Amino acid sequence: MHSAPRPSSPSATITPQLDAVVVGAGFSGLYQLHRLRELGLRTRVFEACDDIGGTWYRNRYPGARCDVESTAYSFSFSPELDQEWEWSERYATQPELLRYLHHVADRFDLRKDVVLRTRVTRAVYDEDSHIWQVNTDTGETVTTRFVVLATGCMSAVKEPDIPGVDTFAGLALHTADWPHEGVDLTGRRVAVIGTGCSGVQAIPLLAEQAAGLTVFQRTPVYALPALNRPLTAEETAAFKARYPEFRAAQRKSRGGTVFELPTQSALEVDEAERTATYEAGWESGLLSGLLRTYTDILADRAANETVAEFVRSKIRSIVTDPETAETLSPRTFPFGTKRPCLDTDYYATYNKPHVGVVDLTRTPIVEITPSGVRTSEREHAVDVIVFATGFDAMTGSQIAVDIVGKGGTTLREKWAAGPGITWAWSRPASRTSSRSLVPSARRCSATRWCPSNSMWSGSPTASPTCGGTASPRSTPPRAPRGTGAPTSPISPPGPSTRMSPPGTRERMCRASRAYSWPTRAARTGTGRSATQPPGRGTAASPCPAALPEARSRPWSERAVRPLRPGSPLSRSRGRGGTAGSSGGTPLMPTASRFRGRRAADACGR
Repeated sequence: MHSAPRPSSPSATITPQLDAVVVGAGFSGLYQLHRLRELGLRTRVFEACDDIGGTWYRNRYPGARCDVESTAYSFSFSPELDQEWEWSERYATQPELLRYLHHVADRFDLRKDVVLRTRVTRAVYDEDSHIWQVNTDTGETVTTRFVVLATGCMSAVKEPDIPGVDTFAGLALHTADWPHEGVDLTGRRVAVIGTGCSGVQAIPLLAEQAAGLTVFQRTPVYALPALNRPLTAEETAAFKARYPEFRAAQRKSRGGTVFELPTQSALEVDEAERTATYEAGWESGLLSGLLRTYTDILADRAANETVAEFVRSKIRSIVTDPETAETLSPRTFPFGTKRPCLDTDYYATYNKPHVGVVDLTRTPIVEITPSGVRTSEREHAVDVIVFATGFDAMTGSQIAVDIVGKGGTTLREKWAAGPGITWAWSRPASRTSSRSLVPSARRCSATRWCPSNSMWSGSPTASPTCGGTASPRSTPPRAPRGTGAPTSPISPPGPSTRMSPPGTRERMCRASRAYSWPTRAARTGTGRSATQPPGRGTAASPCPAALPEARSRPWSERAVRPLRPGSPLSRSRGRGGTAGSSGGTPLMPTASRFRGRRAADACGR
């Protein structure tokens, strides 16, 4: 006997107005629009800003430029576009990148499907009809089969959480919301709070204008020279001739950068040879110039210390004051575990008599006052404060939208204890290293599987959302099994290296940053190194946050306790920062206290 057919709900017969809604008109959003059109899908892009460009529309601070070479940091879907566009510099500035995006939008007639000055505020999934209802801040509501968040992983502005910030009587600026008309800082006393990539790029140019510049630094960075320069006509012609081969190599590479993989350990060569290799990497002017020198830079603490000390020696050779040089020298984290910065005269700027640095680990900021910045030591009177405090990275722009999936669960609820991770396989770094399990931040339970492209960064990827059911690639492929191969840096030692079963979810652990990462002895399965403190980075004492009882508590209340022995997270390095290469719409409004903005600018208001 057959049961009666289930009656159709009214929503089950709805025909969506669109096939796809894309949020954000930066690099990712424009490409998604182009590709979805090619597939014959009715697509609309919503962009909160006054114009297209994403991160390259908003980030207009002095010195803003890409840290990937222009010829690589560009669309690869059109050979004709490769041939017709000419880059003026090795590393393009923000204005040139924005001109490039405008050219692409006009050439492929993308603007007609982009709605500007419109912020997506809510997206609700209807399980019966398999349709999303998308709401905007203009009151418009559309229905669509797919929602693609091309919001970028570095677009939700990280506002300064400092007491008294609203009381400052001078000019307050944020590097991610710089006035479009620019700011004249000639003769002014300027404070910069933050020394991430934005601060590193802006500080040398701010110092050229300011009468006095005080940099407030919490964590020093590893900054490498960009060696930027104009591209000659001969260089451009030669590169265009081999663009097809370069694009093919990019698609087979890690993270889109093409280079030969190293074959030696940093500890297998003598100091003179190692120093010469590091000098070549330093002089390459590439973000990964030092990371690609040896196979174990990111797998062995002793090997990593050799390159970290090399960078610190460079800082000492550039900065004339020994105390300042030491303040600028990073010592609290291994090289490459946070994204390095590319700079132009960053360290040399501190040799100028009107430039100083305040070490916030020694004298932390107490409050912002009407006249400046007060630390635990004294008050620094300034006319302008530049907040280079970065972004609510990776997830901030996504949870800013009220996304409601299956069962009425919101993305904010799903990620209340921190976003989950999936496990991805990276290709071997050399003949002597095995495949490595790399944790990659899962966008949500509804997004496709996005593997990290290297041990130290995950490339930002637009995330198609499909109502809580994973797309065909949501489950990572099984790892090949073998015997006798060296173990992965973050997988348990043994004769074979296997992934967690499909569907296994672990939680990222912020506290794991405090854990020593595996030494060479741990990586090769020979036990704990004598220099590695007990209970740190060993299989018996991994990151604690994946324990079921820990997941229900806030991160701040989670005690440090071991995972089960052999868990892949037992050797994870925790979350590392990345600088997004995909532009996107900032979804988080910026506080009105930043007075340098344009009053008419609708982006983020």
